[in-house]
Amino acid sequence: MTVRAILDTKGHQITSVEPEARLSAAVRILGERKIGAVLVMSAGRIEGILSERDIVRVLGERGAAILEDPVSAVMTRKVVSCKQSDTVSAIMEMMTRGKFRHLPVVDGERVVGLISIGDVVKWRVQEYEREQEALREYIKTA
Repeated sequence: MTVRAILDTKGHQITSVEPEARLSAAVRILGERKIGAVLVMSAGRIEGILSERDIVRVLGERGAAILEDPVSAVMTRKVVSCKQSDTVSAIMEMMTRGKFRHLPVVDGERVVGLISIGDVVKWRVQEYEREQEALREYIKTA
């Protein structure tokens, strides 16, 4: 299965903030939308990604005053992305090896979605359930 299949089921919504946005505004967005990360974008280009993990780390290091700083001071700048044609197995390996839980999906220079480890797990569970049902049906007709 490919990333495209997950996006076709999940949707192509992308939540992003500008690099100049205050960290407190990004935290508010994460809480309101109940999501774990936002892309940091400027003029349609990915500048970074901001995750709950980034926020917790910097709060522990610098304290609550950091909430008034721009997102660009906290975000992860080196963003790993994938393509819609990548397999689910390949992105699982990428996420496990890189120890991150969110992966932007790009088509050339354009961002077309964001996949989380939760999306991948949900997809895999559904895939196993479909396989089990197919085996049950096969056994019934044998």
